[in-house]
Amino acid sequence: MKTLLISLISGGLCCFSLFASAANPHKDYIEGPFTQGSEVTSQCIECHEDHAKDVMKSSHWTWELEQQLPGRTVKRGKKNAINNFCIAVSGNEPRCTSCHAGYGWKDDSFDFNDMTKVDCLICHDTTGTYVKDPAGAGEVLAKVNLERVAQNVGAPVRDNCGSCHFYGGGGDGVKHGDLDSSMSYPDKVTDVHMDTDGNDFQCQTCHTTESHQIRGNAMGVSPGGMSDIGCENCHEAAPHDNKRLNSHTSSIACQTCHIPEFAKNEPTKMSWDWSTAGQDIEQTKDEYGKHTYMKKKGNFVWAKNVQPQYAWYNGKADAYMAGDKMDPKVVTKLTYPLGDINDEKAKIYPFKVHTGKQIYDSKQNIFITAKVFGKGGYWKTFDWNKAAELGMQANQAMLDKGIKYSGEYGFAETEMWWRINHMVAPTEQALKCNDCHIKGTRMDWKALGYEGDPMKNKSIKKHATTD
Repeated sequence: MKTLLISLISGGLCCFSLFASAANPHKDYIEGPFTQGSEVTSQCIECHEDHAKDVMKSSHWTWELEQQLPGRTVKRGKKNAINNFCIAVSGNEPRCTSCHAGYGWKDDSFDFNDMTKVDCLICHDTTGTYVKDPAGAGEVLAKVNLERVAQNVGAPVRDNCGSCHFYGGGGDGVKHGDLDSSMSYPDKVTDVHMDTDGNDFQCQTCHTTESHQIRGNAMGVSPGGMSDIGCENCHEAAPHDNKRLNSHTSSIACQTCHIPEFAKNEPTKMSWDWSTAGQDIEQTKDEYGKHTYMKKKGNFVWAKNVQPQYAWYNGKADAYMAGDKMDPKVVTKLTYPLGDINDEKAKIYPFKVHTGKQIYDSKQNIFITAKVFGKGGYWKTFDWNKAAELGMQANQAMLDKGIKYSGEYGFAETEMWWRINHMVAPTEQALKCNDCHIKGTRMDWKALGYEGDPMKNKSIKKHATTD
């Protein structure tokens, strides 16, 4: 009996060992120690070379995408877009590329054909210990046990995607407004789809993926991208039991009613004024503990529970490209939705509008991509002339157009429009009729092309699809 028991225990342990190995086979194949991420990738591609090649075709690797903007075809992405946060990647690579899905993009000499530079672990870490150096050009912090991480890889979860997308712009919730650290493990009030006690969607539930090509385009970097995601991918075009509510769906996007506010838990940055930077004055903070003034960055405005701005959007957008002329007397829209009340394909969507005041070449009337990070950058020298000169010298898009810094600069106002798609509220918190109509003040009807509230006057002009 004793012998039989020992045999059963031994057999059980053997089975358990085989089960664990089958569940996590990488422990049998990945062997360290490793001193840098590319050493891990070298082992990954012994089995996953085709997967690495797929990644290298994606915009997560190239940071650019050929796309159509009105009247022109452009290659655009995070690589060459100008924004009104930290302005541009060029010249600032070691800081910006800490969120690149690769290792070592420190300047324009980075080899996009080197497969060993693909970062597999940023998306597939399951330990929660994988951290990139925030100013290390995508390299991993030295304290990370790369062998442990590599032996415990798995399918991406919200934390993997969020390690970059929740912290775009250099901090929690800075850019998007509807993406921040609270979306890692949200409750139902924060987001009904990702609610950890409910639907518990992962990002790829909607951002479906094939051959490492992830569906979806952000307006900030790919306004002309065609890989869109809509609520209609899962929901019917007439999803309500109420016929009156369904009559809105030809003109009103689902998000407009079902995301009445964003930045529910963490504040988001709403404005950044670079023109005030460089002063030796008190560095102030607001009620959220966020800086409202920093010498190296200027003034900020943060907000929570933000009501979106609304605009017509037909699925296409336009953007300012490096070298485009601008008028410093008017607000330049760096990215913005296209569509109006006469456009049958357009619907009213919610947006975060981030305003800025940023450096431009006052002789050529173009925005400058200043170098702010690293040697010679503004954050070290507080010299805008030097930062402008170095940044423009590092910008290949400007060089290709023969554009150099003229030596004269000023500051001009800008806007960036960001689509609001996340933080979907529970049904009972969706907008009600009177939020927009009768005494409701949420909609600026005249700005949307109406003569007034269409509920009050049914004879006034309506959206093209409702005539």
